[in-house]
Amino acid sequence: MPTDPGSLSATVRSAPVRAQLDAFLDEHRRHLAACLDGLSEEEACRRLVPSRTTLLGLVKHATFVEQVWFDEAITCRSRAEIGIPATPDESFVLDDGDTVASVGRAYESVCSASRARVAGIELDDLVHGNRRGPMPLRWVYLHVLRELAQHGGHADILREQVLAGR
Repeated sequence: MPTDPGSLSATVRSAPVRAQLDAFLDEHRRHLAACLDGLSEEEACRRLVPSRTTLLGLVKHATFVEQVWFDEAITCRSRAEIGIPATPDESFVLDDGDTVASVGRAYESVCSASRARVAGIELDDLVHGNRRGPMPLRWVYLHVLRELAQHGGHADILREQVLAGR
């Protein structure tokens, strides 16, 4: 899996805050997506904990997180309009058509859409589509970073268990 975000180049370390946040987000996105690299479908779907958490489910959930925070919160579209589950727990549920390739493509596509959606918004600009009420884009970035870091850690542990079981 990729190196941790602390390894980002000196160029990023001296960049403006927005560029730093974008770099950290992209590093965490790549890290989470890479948890599926080289795994079979069975390995990616293997349940090693009592919850619905699997490696494939984590990437599917991260897709949901991107859509909640960079679509719903920014566009004010409902989850039903976006076509995503109503709750975070439901976002871990794997469908028969979910594969390493399909979930990976969906995640990559949603991350690209997220980048495009925030391109013209400043960190201190308010977004109005979150159930908590208006909040600055900065808060959205920080929340998504927290989510991706947490789930990246989950993925590291699950992947280690899967690979150890080979």
